[in-house]
Amino acid sequence: MLPANSRMLFKVFNFFYFLARPLLKWLLHRFTNLCELQRICYGCAPGALRTRKVQMSLELSRRPRIKQMLLILNELVTCQVEEHFLQEEITTRAVGTVLHVKKINPKVHVDFPRTFGTCAEKIWGYKRLFHLVEELRSTQYDCENADHEEKLLKLWGMLKGDVQLEGRITNQWQDIGFQGDDPKTDFRGMGMLGLDNLVYFAQQYNGTARHLLSHSHHPLHGYFFAIVGINLTSMAYHLLKSGEAKTHFYNQQRLSIESFHQFYCYLFYEFDRYWIECKPKSIMDFSWIQKRFEENIRKLLASDTCCFKMNLSVENV
Repeated sequence: MLPANSRMLFKVFNFFYFLARPLLKWLLHRFTNLCELQRICYGCAPGALRTRKVQMSLELSRRPRIKQMLLILNELVTCQVEEHFLQEEITTRAVGTVLHVKKINPKVHVDFPRTFGTCAEKIWGYKRLFHLVEELRSTQYDCENADHEEKLLKLWGMLKGDVQLEGRITNQWQDIGFQGDDPKTDFRGMGMLGLDNLVYFAQQYNGTARHLLSHSHHPLHGYFFAIVGINLTSMAYHLLKSGEAKTHFYNQQRLSIESFHQFYCYLFYEFDRYWIECKPKSIMDFSWIQKRFEENIRKLLASDTCCFKMNLSVENV
């Protein structure tokens, strides 16, 4: 967190910047004959930096049609529609509205529709991703739901192989890092999102997941595998919700629920490595190690070039 003096200076700067912004935009438009969105698309490197600036420009726009476009697309990403239709609608509506309002001739500025359209896809792709993640998080685990039960048993099978469960409620669940005899109680905070993350990790990177599970059984530096996984789901969710994860996701090609799962897998793998490096004396060290780990991730996300990638070479460790 910034010191009080720095925060005050930042607020003062922002106040005068937004006060002078219309004049600055007018002057730059007169000198360059380009609108702000064109200057951003032509002058910023592709990825997070360009997309964040395009988003800010759109959100600060005073044009009624652009404001209406924002409302429509923000509403659309929360609707039950096919992803292909959604992507096409986002690109067509966003590009069409901006070209019309800003009076940009696509035959003259041939690169602008594609460049701006890519930014629009990422802006509303991120909003769509958060909506899908939030739906999973708010869906509580239901032991009467056959699909939920199937996923839980699938997790056990992928992590423990041929070891048979003695029953649905058993202390065997503690072998993969749940706290008690019934895992459903551990999913309360993150709902089905926590389970889906664990299942995805165990399925897509089975060798790595089982290797990390063996680390969690270390007699001195062990941890609760599933509980740590659910805590990392919470961390990934809050980074997504706060917008701090935008740098990583805006540097992706296309966003989907799998993008969030991949983000989670990276965090889990890196947390395990960091945990081992810290050589904790006991599980009681978890809070401060997780806090420091999250601080490190936040620092990396502060860079516009941040893009976390799971090292596929570790899949079958």
